[in-house]
Amino acid sequence: MSIEPLSWGRGPAPLDVGLRTPAQGSPGPQWSVPARSANLETVRTALTAENSLGVVITGGRGVGKSSLARAAVTDLGPDVWSLQLRSGPAGSTTPYGCLSFLLARLPQAYMGSPTAILRGITSLIRSDAAGRPCVITLDTSGTIDDLSAGVLLNVLLTGTAKIIAVAPKISDLPADFHWLLTDRRLTEVRLSNLNELQTRQVLLSLLGHRVSASLVTTYHQMVGGNPLLLKALVTEQQLSGNLVLSDSVWTLRDKVVLDGAASLDDIVRSRWSRETAETREVIEMLSCARSVELSRLTSIYGADVVADMEDGGLLEIDNSDHRWVSLREKYIGDVVRTWLSIARRRELRAVLLGGVEPDPAGMTVEELMAFAAWTHECEAELSPALALSAAEAAVQLFDPRFALTYGELLRRGDREWVPAQRQRAAAYLQLDMPDQALAALEDISQPELDALDLEEYAQVAAARAKVMMGLPEHADKVPSLLDDARERLLAGTGAERPSWPEPAAVAANRVALSAFEYRAFMGDYAELIPELVAAADPELNPDTGYRMHAAILLMTALVLTGREMDALGLMRQLGGQISDASHVVGLREQYTKESYMVLLLAGQWRRCLDFLGPQTTDEPYRLPYGTASSELGAGIAYVFAGRGAAALDLLISAGAQLELHPVQTTLRYTYAATALAYAQTGNAPQARKYLGKLQRIPAAAGFADESIIRFCALTAGRWLNDADSVARLKESARQNLAAGLYTLAGVELLAATVNGSDADFRLLEDIAGRRQGPLAEVSRLIALGSRTKDAKTLLAGGELAATLELDAVEARCMALAVDFARQDGDSISARTAQARLDILATTVANLPIVPSSGSPLLTSRERQIARLAGRGASNRDIALEMGVSVRTVEGHLYQVFTKLGVTSRGDLTGLV
Repeated sequence: MSIEPLSWGRGPAPLDVGLRTPAQGSPGPQWSVPARSANLETVRTALTAENSLGVVITGGRGVGKSSLARAAVTDLGPDVWSLQLRSGPAGSTTPYGCLSFLLARLPQAYMGSPTAILRGITSLIRSDAAGRPCVITLDTSGTIDDLSAGVLLNVLLTGTAKIIAVAPKISDLPADFHWLLTDRRLTEVRLSNLNELQTRQVLLSLLGHRVSASLVTTYHQMVGGNPLLLKALVTEQQLSGNLVLSDSVWTLRDKVVLDGAASLDDIVRSRWSRETAETREVIEMLSCARSVELSRLTSIYGADVVADMEDGGLLEIDNSDHRWVSLREKYIGDVVRTWLSIARRRELRAVLLGGVEPDPAGMTVEELMAFAAWTHECEAELSPALALSAAEAAVQLFDPRFALTYGELLRRGDREWVPAQRQRAAAYLQLDMPDQALAALEDISQPELDALDLEEYAQVAAARAKVMMGLPEHADKVPSLLDDARERLLAGTGAERPSWPEPAAVAANRVALSAFEYRAFMGDYAELIPELVAAADPELNPDTGYRMHAAILLMTALVLTGREMDALGLMRQLGGQISDASHVVGLREQYTKESYMVLLLAGQWRRCLDFLGPQTTDEPYRLPYGTASSELGAGIAYVFAGRGAAALDLLISAGAQLELHPVQTTLRYTYAATALAYAQTGNAPQARKYLGKLQRIPAAAGFADESIIRFCALTAGRWLNDADSVARLKESARQNLAAGLYTLAGVELLAATVNGSDADFRLLEDIAGRRQGPLAEVSRLIALGSRTKDAKTLLAGGELAATLELDAVEARCMALAVDFARQDGDSISARTAQARLDILATTVANLPIVPSSGSPLLTSRERQIARLAGRGASNRDIALEMGVSVRTVEGHLYQVFTKLGVTSRGDLTGLV
């Protein structure tokens, strides 16, 4: 009696049963596996351990269970015989359901009893494996019949095969499998949805290029980290043209719209068909409203329905006072919304509102945006007050296109039309369209201006001043514009000093603040400080918004004029007061921007990253301005530290997004910082490419921003050994010194004097004496040590730079210290400096100064051998560890001793 080898040619398989041999065919798509490396290692260990019978992979739909199983089988290689069994929903009612394909191949003699069938199938598997190890993959979406379970248990316990069982949860598996899990003969690997880092890894695997942070965050939050949905979303977005490759970075062209997304639509319809009518209506409501207060939702649909949906994982409820309810998986709402007719949307809106329009004054910006979006989608009329509030909210949330949409809903003659024009101008500025912004404001006629109350008139004047600052042909007209505004305010009050909170006083403060902003824009910080000190004094100014904005400007003025520690102190003080002034529009954003500038110029680049955390809004997938700005800010911080290699991915990603959606001065920042990052890594062609891009964009930023952009560009030129860049850095430093901007002057001169003269170093030392803080002291030590050729002074400067993690500055100190110490015969200082240079080689690929003594850094092989030798390993032990000859180890150690100036192994401890 023979049992023939496994073949596809015998008998039809039931509809819910399949059998295949993936080891002999294509392993299938494994796109989620890159994020599951730890899980894959666990599966591999369970399949290869001597006493293990296999592994059970559990998890929700679409988390990648089957992909992980396929990857594990493929990883075992061709010497393992692999079977795949599948049990569908009807598997529990069909005897030998998942084994029917094997059952059809058994000779009649084996069909007499369950025991005979058990032995026959076991023998058949052994015969097919032909002496090779066998792994059975059991993919089940339902329970398994008892007869199949008995056969599989026998196959496992007899050592015929090991198993990878795939199921939604452990309870879907036979009871005997529970016993094997309890006895640790089977290992459970429980998969959950991906975290954001894993989502990034999957997107990199799917797309094959860099991916922008905004893309990762948007897609991750839309699908909740579900790999199956993520793949479907990527496919749909590629087909729609919204997912684009910009400068070798995948990013989003516009907002994610799922209308017509067929594969996601199918997934949602499958889930939709299993829900009750009440649940479907709640989903429809939340898909339109985005979020609803818990009390209102339960009053409409009942607490039991809402509770059941929360228990089933459909809803999430936040911890705010309002207890907002939303769909846990946002993509469901996005897809369901596309199914609803305008009439149905209006019907749901009427049910929720109950005939009462909400008061915009009592809504947060996120609530305003959600309500306005719903009303707009219903093609219902939005009241002028709500349209204006929605436009203001969109500007605050950096969604300029929505701001323009809502602003255009107002008509000339509406009381809110002029404020709406201001919001339109702000939106155009965010889109880097200053000419359109000015046109929106100039569309306000003189009679309309004359009819405005004082506060609104002052706001319009301030808005025009802000726009005109960014237009070189209009910037010099700002002072006269503000003078005219002051005259209008005086004429309207008849008194020079109205008292706060009278509207005239509020308006006067807004115009005064605009005047401060203009002087800061022009760089008049030193002379502005006394006026800002007075304006920021709570004893003199009870107007919170005016006082706080003035204090933020003062913070920047202090850091630019050499008072870095005073600026940091004021920053901490204001940080504790910001929450009390949360009603002041734009205050927190301005504080964050200026605090970043303060920390950057004070050498506290690491703390800059604390200000660049991910955005948290109730609608996370709007246009990626905020994420691009965060990546840009982090990239600039890294290049200031001299870590160009770490900065490049961030800057290239930011640039890809900002080239699609330019935002004010950010593209100039991006090009300048990217050029510097490439220069720091020694990639001169790419550095020059980005410097060329920078030159093609006209300068329109304020003084402080342009100073940072110019510094990055000129320092990139200095890294490229461009003498003109060095000369321009020195000239800029002298101009800033004359203007009392000592920090800027010091930073520029520090960058320009890598190969400076004695006069340069004396000037750098003089400027450092006019400044505060550790960065100033680093500059002083570098200037003094370079001028006097004192290695110990430079070592002290390098150690202080190390506390600030300023790698390029530390490398400069250590390179000079190596030369000066060797010239003086100071071998200890030379060894210390050389060792620090060796460590810095991992982060500073292209040294600002190479020791002229010609002593190169240790190679990676020399460093590895030196570490082992310093720990006491013999030459023979090192040779065995590294797989080289003893003579090779001796040769490398000779080079190490020569380069570091040491004579024994004991001297290596702590140096490498």
